[in-house]
Amino acid sequence: MRSPLFFVITLGILLLLDLYIFQAVKVLTTTSRYRQYIYYAFWLVSLLCILGLLLFVFTDPDFLGRKIRMYIFAFVVMLFLSKLIAVVFLITDDLRRIALWTITKGFSATPEKSEVNNHISRSAFLSWLGLAAGSTLFGTMVYGLSNKYNYTIKRLQLSFNNLPASFKGFKILQISDIHSGSLTDINAVAHGVQMIMKHEADVILFTGDLVNDRADEMKVFLDLFSKLSAPMGVFSILGNHDYGDYVHWPYHGITKEQNLENLKKIHAKLGWHLLLNEHVILERGGEEIALLGIENWSAKSNFPSFGKLDEAYKGTEQFPFKILMSHDPSHWDAEVRPKYPDIDLMLSGHTHGMQFGVELPGVKWSPVQYMYKQWAGLYEEANQKLYVNRGFGFIGYPGRVGILPEITIIEFS
Repeated sequence: MRSPLFFVITLGILLLLDLYIFQAVKVLTTTSRYRQYIYYAFWLVSLLCILGLLLFVFTDPDFLGRKIRMYIFAFVVMLFLSKLIAVVFLITDDLRRIALWTITKGFSATPEKSEVNNHISRSAFLSWLGLAAGSTLFGTMVYGLSNKYNYTIKRLQLSFNNLPASFKGFKILQISDIHSGSLTDINAVAHGVQMIMKHEADVILFTGDLVNDRADEMKVFLDLFSKLSAPMGVFSILGNHDYGDYVHWPYHGITKEQNLENLKKIHAKLGWHLLLNEHVILERGGEEIALLGIENWSAKSNFPSFGKLDEAYKGTEQFPFKILMSHDPSHWDAEVRPKYPDIDLMLSGHTHGMQFGVELPGVKWSPVQYMYKQWAGLYEEANQKLYVNRGFGFIGYPGRVGILPEITIIEFS
């Protein structure tokens, strides 16, 4: 469970937001005959939000079941973010009021008689605008709940001067961030697996976060994901969630260390070759390239770093072309580019594109870009390339807005 202090602080923030927004609600309903009912509805929704928060702080993770808890959490988060957006407009209005009060007080010859000096009313326009913006965000996120299994194919052709000739036309299929602990619609997931197999890639690469926290989250999906196969195999790595850092252990008698070992066994049961700071050689037409895979490595202090690229790299020096699987894209700028300029292609995931953003011709934006320089798609520096997969699954918010779940097909040309 979270600490009581965490709950008190979070509850305080929620109540302050509610009180602040409620002032705008009162302004807009002054003349409404239904204002009392509107007030009751406002505080009822706020109470439900607080009760939802209580569930996550003081109940066992199995209470009410995974699906119900996930949607309750989503409701709390969606409402919180919507209120934050509304508050931006309300603060703007308050800054306007403060500025007007200051100017009037400073320049009025008889400030004691000034109506503005005594009271400057809120702007109905900005209040409406703030509530409309918050409501729009909430509605957009409700719509996004229907997109969480809307798998999309991202295709790209990459060319490298040093790629062995036999690997021209070589097809990689990348998936990342399955987060099986969030998946509840097995038929929808099965459709995603069918989409993967339909493309008949030469190799399938999974770049981490198989689970949210616990290895047993994969039990129901073992048969399904074990269907993934490719002529050169299925290779996988660990992501930050795979280490179980977000659960209080022991959990149902299983320790954190046992959980990680169980997860490694699950990769084996799936028929996936889990790369733990090591490399393998891929051969085609008598020519070879190196595939490296490391444990999670992050330049962000709040994520674990167990990756040892030096160990994975050792023995690959003589190979003309190298692919690195590393879950966190911050690894590229922090270590890969400055220290390993002969790693030609790095494949990552982790960010999910924050599951929220805009991707249109000429426009690509997500809040996650303020935390990660490389957060979705292809990035190139000199002769090196990085591709960041937007994720197959989801976590936290059970939806996708603008940034859809992804299956990546990379073909060498």
